[in-house]
Amino acid sequence: MLIGALLVAFLLSIFLTPFVGKLAFKLGATDKPNERKVHSKIMPRMGGLAIFLSFFITYLPFMDDFGKQLPLLVGALVIILIGMADDIFELRAAPKFLGQVLAALIIVLWGGLEVKFINLPFFIDTLEFGVLSIPITILWIVSIINAINLIDGLDGLAGGVSTIALVTIATMALIKGDLFVAMVALIVIGSTLGFLKYNFHPAKIFMGDTGALFLGYIIAVLSLQGFKNVTMISLIVPIIILGVPISDTFFAIIRRVVNKQPISAADKSHLHHCLINLGFTHKQTVLLIYALAACFGLAAIIFQFATVWGALILVTGLLLIIEIFVEKIGLVNSNYQPLLKMLNFKNKP
Repeated sequence: MLIGALLVAFLLSIFLTPFVGKLAFKLGATDKPNERKVHSKIMPRMGGLAIFLSFFITYLPFMDDFGKQLPLLVGALVIILIGMADDIFELRAAPKFLGQVLAALIIVLWGGLEVKFINLPFFIDTLEFGVLSIPITILWIVSIINAINLIDGLDGLAGGVSTIALVTIATMALIKGDLFVAMVALIVIGSTLGFLKYNFHPAKIFMGDTGALFLGYIIAVLSLQGFKNVTMISLIVPIIILGVPISDTFFAIIRRVVNKQPISAADKSHLHHCLINLGFTHKQTVLLIYALAACFGLAAIIFQFATVWGALILVTGLLLIIEIFVEKIGLVNSNYQPLLKMLNFKNKP
């Protein structure tokens, strides 16, 4: 049943994407080249609508508890409408942010998705979030939505990284026996893989904010479904799963603070930009980031079954590797090398 749902979503996405591309041109949802873009011709965006429609059509027959599962779909619909509006009209940041918060509020308040507490090793037994539980959950959802959106800078990048994250989530859900999370994840995987047939380099269509926001929303929600109200160790698992987009977003903020730029300012110094500047081709850069995302996914699975001390060692090792990698490729800037300088290494141009 699970594999069947994935295949149905995959075939639907392959069928629907060309029609969505034509609709994007008619509605004016196109992406024009500029100094920050890596493409050189006008491209249709809003391709994420094909991902959503494939997911929606495939998912409907599996809705056995309509009242319980409806908030997920309504929140997704809000995200899709915001994404489509942005792809067509290029919305300002404020309405996009408000739309994301609205979608998060729907799944949190109506759907009951809250991280209310975590169990901490070595310290107190339980840390109750109390009145902060709703803001913390909303912050997580909105942050992941924007993290996926930020890495959507190369053909197939956001779709591939999202698929790898969803494969990890589906695998861990199956191990835990959570068929609902596994089902939703696999349907989105099928929908995204079908879209990637047209979106991988050289792309014929972009997912746009319609796709990036939707994938970010689904990943944020599913990553909490199986790991809320658990140990600190388990709460770190979704952070590791999303290591690539979270790291890129975190160091983008650091970069803008260091360079005295507004945090919301756009730039051309994200992970994929840095790798291309180092001489990697478009396709090589995407495949390298896929490999990084897969490593984070594997680490998350290992982490889930590690002892407390093993988990702490794994996290420490991951953080050191990330920091060295960031300094080597100049993700913050070429002068940001505190760890390399401490280790007496120099970054070669």
